Amino acid sequence: MHRLALLIIAAAAAAQPTKTPMTLDEFFDAVDIRSVRMSPDGHAVVIETARADWEGDRFRNDLWLYRDDGAGSLVELTRSGHDRGPEWSPDGQWIAFLSDREGSEEKSEKPDQVWVIALHGGEAVAVTHGEEKVHAFAWAPDSRRIYFATRTPWTKERQEAYKKDWKDVVEFRESERGDAIARVEVATGAVKPVAATPLRVKQMEASPDGKTLAFLTDSVSERQEFMEAYGIYLVDAAGGEPRKLVQRPAVLDSLHWAPDSRHIFFSFLYGSVEGKYQDAQPRVYWVDAVSPSARITRWAKFPGAVTGYTVTQEGGLLIAGRMGTEVHVYREEPHIFVMQSGHLGTYEQLSAAARATRVAFVHSTLTEPPEVYFGEGILDAHPITSFNRVIAERALPEGRPYHWTADDGVTVEGMLIYPPGKMGGTNLRMLTLIHGGPGDADGNHFEADWYQWGSLAATQGWLVFEPNYRGSTGYGDQFTLGIIPHIVSRPGQDILEGVDALVKDGIADPDNLTIGGYSYGGYLTNWLITQTTRFKAAVTGAGAVEHVANWGNDDTTYDDTYLLGGLPWDMMKNYNDEAAIWQIDKVKTPTHIVGGAEDIRVYVGEQYLLERALRAQGVPVKLLIFPGEGHELDKNPWHGKIKVREELKWIEARVAP
Repeated sequence: MHRLALLIIAAAAAAQPTKTPMTLDEFFDAVDIRSVRMSPDGHAVVIETARADWEGDRFRNDLWLYRDDGAGSLVELTRSGHDRGPEWSPDGQWIAFLSDREGSEEKSEKPDQVWVIALHGGEAVAVTHGEEKVHAFAWAPDSRRIYFATRTPWTKERQEAYKKDWKDVVEFRESERGDAIARVEVATGAVKPVAATPLRVKQMEASPDGKTLAFLTDSVSERQEFMEAYGIYLVDAAGGEPRKLVQRPAVLDSLHWAPDSRHIFFSFLYGSVEGKYQDAQPRVYWVDAVSPSARITRWAKFPGAVTGYTVTQEGGLLIAGRMGTEVHVYREEPHIFVMQSGHLGTYEQLSAAARATRVAFVHSTLTEPPEVYFGEGILDAHPITSFNRVIAERALPEGRPYHWTADDGVTVEGMLIYPPGKMGGTNLRMLTLIHGGPGDADGNHFEADWYQWGSLAATQGWLVFEPNYRGSTGYGDQFTLGIIPHIVSRPGQDILEGVDALVKDGIADPDNLTIGGYSYGGYLTNWLITQTTRFKAAVTGAGAVEHVANWGNDDTTYDDTYLLGGLPWDMMKNYNDEAAIWQIDKVKTPTHIVGGAEDIRVYVGEQYLLERALRAQGVPVKLLIFPGEGHELDKNPWHGKIKVREELKWIEARVAP
């Protein structure tokens, strides 16, 4: 009887349909979940998604509303494809968002304005109007008014006079100007000026007591040239002169008031809040907005990188914290963040209710595409979306962390993604796919786009090696800062030693190795093909091959200067020693190159320079330039799809099947 039962089970298993591999089309039809916002009472969630509109040659941004109404309903809240950045009114009755939906049929350049839509349905209505784009907005606590910031408007006469004088000539700096902050009555549309700043307003939020508006600034050009542009300012909610609260050598980010209307939480992207500039891992602080000394305190210790946070009902924090290849949720306790019970993988877009204990977030793993979860706690939350259901039904690659020891004794970690059904396989053809940043890391998460396409490559039969080289986050500040000023040679050595270890362990086939990366991953790819001929093919994008012209054209010049130890004329040796162009005569690897035509994060001229240098050496090379794109290929979905399609073809053609 026991044997018969086993035979029945085996027969039933054999009858089950085998999952089919994920296709290129399905991969690029994946839905990206851009933001998740929990309603103040914890009974609803508004979600922003982005997906490809292949016929429209653009990406759609739409808003969805989930209601915890017993049945748990999810409806499409807006359908224009131009809506983003949703925020709940404090009373939970309205959702405001940014949109350039007017004129979308004609594809005309309309500036983002603030729109509102009622929780219980109806048409969205624009509450701001003007020729200038709204940079940031925030609800007043009474839910009757919205604060918003735009570039300081000019009168029609002044605009016409300027155009008459300058025609189509660009005054590179002189044409830039700061922002005006105003408030609008949602019911009547009446607008009243609040404040002005010579800087650009990146984010704003009103204090819970309604007395003070806090705003976070950026440079007017959005180029990271001078740290003085980044700060937190306060202004009386009724209007007045802004007062600087925080200014540090750091690019500040993500500002939120504490419930006490006295303290303000904030994080940073680059730099340091506690001392001189350094690219340490992101952290969270709060500042006393009432005390004349504006005391700043680091909000609990965490050895990894804080990738996001939300303020809880009690006024504490939940953070998404990266440690190694996992991003878990941590709750603050006195002086330390403590990991919450939950599942392996990556947590993003944390959002806690202001007047309830409920939370919402995005979760994914290598075998689970991202979806939104909702519940009383992290462990008890359940999925409320199935945006990526098709991908979830496919045979997805599995993965695991991999460790090796660098030449200086430091332990380095990476992620191995195996082809479906080949977990733990040996002697596999391998693609080393290098993340950008460098302040980032790869791990146990699913992402489907032109930048992170390791899962698709694995589906095509590749073992994908994603190294978290020196400079990556999630391994402590010393590890993150360990590349200065050897910004490609040190992490490049880490990567090559990881490849060697995989070959020695019999996991990777030494005769079928390829390499690639974008942005900083492109920097490293360009460097590594000058250091070895072991790779049969390389795919690189938006990566520099020298550092002087790139410093002069980059929009993150402050960061570049720090990483290389100083300015070009002060640190000439560093700039030259870490430049692939001076060793390009060693390259034998066939190389595929891509770049955005309008990229200023990594000057697109670097891609032309690399192509010409390799062609001059007789190395097989191909260059694709995507019109209208900057560093992020986010204008036309066809560009990213064609990029990955051609990169896969390039490496496939140069190794054994």
